[in-house]
Amino acid sequence: MAKIQSRYETVFILNPNLTEEATAAAVEKFTALIGQNGTLGEVEDWGKRRLAYEINDFNEGYYTLVRFESAPDFPAELDRVYRITEGVMRSLIICLDE
Repeated sequence: MAKIQSRYETVFILNPNLTEEATAAAVEKFTALIGQNGTLGEVEDWGKRRLAYEINDFNEGYYTLVRFESAPDFPAELDRVYRITEGVMRSLIICLDE
């Protein structure tokens, strides 16, 4: 029997040079997308943090963690949106049910 919903956790790192408004808009865009395609859980704003290694000549990034439940096919779409959104330096989506 196929799973209808799975629990996920995603972290994305935004460019630190984005304005506060642009950063808030990007976080809102992703949380709205997750809310439309699943059940939005906890959203943790970690703020600017030092990166473990330099990415695109940046030593810092703006981190956000989001927990959610969705159908198993949605994380692939979310990953696609992360990749085409300007300002996203890195992202990671993990299934917590496995």
